[in-house]
Amino acid sequence: MILAYWCVLIAAFMPVAFAGYAKFAGKNKMPPQANAHPRAWLEQAEGAQKRAHWAQLNSQEAFPPFAAGVIIAALAGASTTATNVLAVLFIIFRVIYGVCYIKNFATARSMVWGFAALCVVGLFIAAALG
Repeated sequence: MILAYWCVLIAAFMPVAFAGYAKFAGKNKMPPQANAHPRAWLEQAEGAQKRAHWAQLNSQEAFPPFAAGVIIAALAGASTTATNVLAVLFIIFRVIYGVCYIKNFATARSMVWGFAALCVVGLFIAAALG
């Protein structure tokens, strides 16, 4: 299995990590009774917890194009090295993105989001050149 496949697995569970932070970090941890309606509880969260929730949602949105890019690059016979490098960079940028989101570094967050998006575009270009 190429390294990029492991990156797809990591990206699939990245939203869970951000959701965990949103629910259990800080002084306003989600009380057990709120687990009956966690989405409603997360919508009323504030500050870093709310931003972690938003990072979770954005990570879910970013996953399908990334996973498709890795799969298409692999099936098209793209360079394994290029596919692996782009996939690892995507994961690194998305982790940094989440940290920037939680810490409220808006400009840095947007820039890092763009770098991660370029990695996805790169996967499709690698597939086309495959």
